[in-house]
Amino acid sequence: MANLKEIRNRISSVSSTMQITSAMKMVSAAKLKKAQDAITAMRPYSDKLTELLQSLSASLEGDSGSKFAEQREVENVLIVAITSNRGLCGAFNSNIIKEVTRLTKDSYANQEVSYLAIGKKANDAFAKTDKVIDNKSDVFDNLTFDNVAEVAQMLMDTFVNGDYDKIVLVYNKFKNAATQEIMTEQFLPIVPMEGESSSSADYIFEPSKEQIVEQLIPKSLKTQLFKSVRDSFASEHGARMTAMHKATDNATELRDQLKLTYNKARQAAITNEILEIVGGAEALNS
Repeated sequence: MANLKEIRNRISSVSSTMQITSAMKMVSAAKLKKAQDAITAMRPYSDKLTELLQSLSASLEGDSGSKFAEQREVENVLIVAITSNRGLCGAFNSNIIKEVTRLTKDSYANQEVSYLAIGKKANDAFAKTDKVIDNKSDVFDNLTFDNVAEVAQMLMDTFVNGDYDKIVLVYNKFKNAATQEIMTEQFLPIVPMEGESSSSADYIFEPSKEQIVEQLIPKSLKTQLFKSVRDSFASEHGARMTAMHKATDNATELRDQLKLTYNKARQAAITNEILEIVGGAEALNS
């Protein structure tokens, strides 16, 4: 059994860790509320904009669609991996890294795959492969639509220039504080919604459908990427809050066990001292 000093040191260490994890949990809980409100308010707008865009794209005839909807033979694929800049959030980052690795080995095994990292954890994981074309982790320092729109514009330019034939987003979708869903979305080219052309027959378009689509697509793509980053941001705080909550509970349980061990050892030491005193007194009396 460890001596009393060692046990006291361990109790002190665990208590300090518990205070840190508890503080991190409260910080993440405060940030989660704001991030959750932001993504909840944004989703209806983003989903409706995407639905309208797909409906219009499906109703266009022949090759009158946008350059962003051009279907090419897929040879070069760009995977945009959205993670966090910091750790201590459970399996949040490792799930994305595993999914990107799976896509590379299975779905795109016959294609040339490159990565764009949004988040330091993704950059650290794939930097050694020499396939990371850029690291946009700084968007989390000031998460605004304009900053994310610059990244989306860069992705659109690389697709139009023919650098990549397909661009895919991989991120965590926020469901609640304890649950995140891994999403794999095709960013480019845009896939028109099947069977939606009839729904647009009752509308009169001014200006033409083609002009509306040309204006809507860049805005829709920028909004899609911003929604994905927002989803990941809210998921990160939810995952960290849950992870720190579990860590605090585990630290509390360990501290209680150590205190019980300490009390048992202390009681045993006191008992031994009493026995030694009694034994010495009896020896003197005899």
